Amino acid sequence: MAKKTSIERYSEILKELKSGERKPVYFFHGEEEFFLDKLQEAVETLVPEDQKDFNFDLLYGRDITVEKLLSIIRSFPMMADRRVVILRDFKQLGDYAEISGGDGGDVNELIPYLKQPNPSTLLVCIDAKKPSGNTKVGKALKTSKHTGVHEFKEVPDYRLPDWIITWARSEYEKQIEPPAAQMLAQYVGNSLQLLSTEIDKVCTFVDTSEIIQESDIKKIIGFYREYSVFELKDALISRNLDKSLFIAEQMLQHSKSNTGEIIRSVGFFYNLFSNIWQIKRLSAQGNTKKQVQNTLGISSSWYFNKLWKDASAFELAEMSRIFETLLDADRAAKGFSTMDPATILLLMIKRIIN
Repeated sequence: MAKKTSIERYSEILKELKSGERKPVYFFHGEEEFFLDKLQEAVETLVPEDQKDFNFDLLYGRDITVEKLLSIIRSFPMMADRRVVILRDFKQLGDYAEISGGDGGDVNELIPYLKQPNPSTLLVCIDAKKPSGNTKVGKALKTSKHTGVHEFKEVPDYRLPDWIITWARSEYEKQIEPPAAQMLAQYVGNSLQLLSTEIDKVCTFVDTSEIIQESDIKKIIGFYREYSVFELKDALISRNLDKSLFIAEQMLQHSKSNTGEIIRSVGFFYNLFSNIWQIKRLSAQGNTKKQVQNTLGISSSWYFNKLWKDASAFELAEMSRIFETLLDADRAAKGFSTMDPATILLLMIKRIIN
């Protein structure tokens, strides 16, 4: 079974927070700030607006002492069932940042609370970095039956279309076709914050009765050119050199930044061939098509079937040469070469096809 990504983890925790099964203490951490911020918003809604003055606190580690924090989370809600406390930048709390060994100074005063928390308080700690495993408080956070520690890593690029489809359905009750989701991911990149903004635009301006298609994506986010990296990919996969070179030239002619176009294209093809390499490698080990899909963690059958078909055009032995080609193109585009952008892209295409 594929390891859960931040997408699945976010959905599960969101349900848990809104249920009666939530824990009294949570620690959310990781590099994907979008999920951390969205979970904070969800936690804040657990307290009605008319009760927030007395039963909700948003605190920051650099601004509060451990003693003051304990005083707040041990106090009982006023004329309500629940008190909610959110602590951002946990690792700036007290002298936590100065801990180098296992003692931990006064931050260890939290340990008794973690073992026996106030049942009427929900404490949610948020930080970019995980709790230090070599500290007492870090170990207590991870081992207490009353705490939930969850990491949110960046969503892999190949999972972005899945996330776009899921987000549009859950937040806007809109259906985005897989090709449209793939196009949006390529145009916008892997920033979930930017993607959510573009999804909002698309879902707001497309009629509710319509399914969002590629044409809607082009219309809403302002891309009207005839050729993109998707057409280039199809030509390259079919090993049609003349068509690939023609499309590449058209892309550069209509691009605002040739260097940026190349860097984005290299990133796109790196993700594509990373998946192709995994498919070829896992297939060579005797895995079935379904097993390969589960291992890669790709829930969209449409997207996986396209990858599977694309992979059939290449041999496993070619992957080393292709990755070397992409690395050379990336370095050249970033200034480690005297070649002009057009030459870099055209040479990359020739090397991949041949």
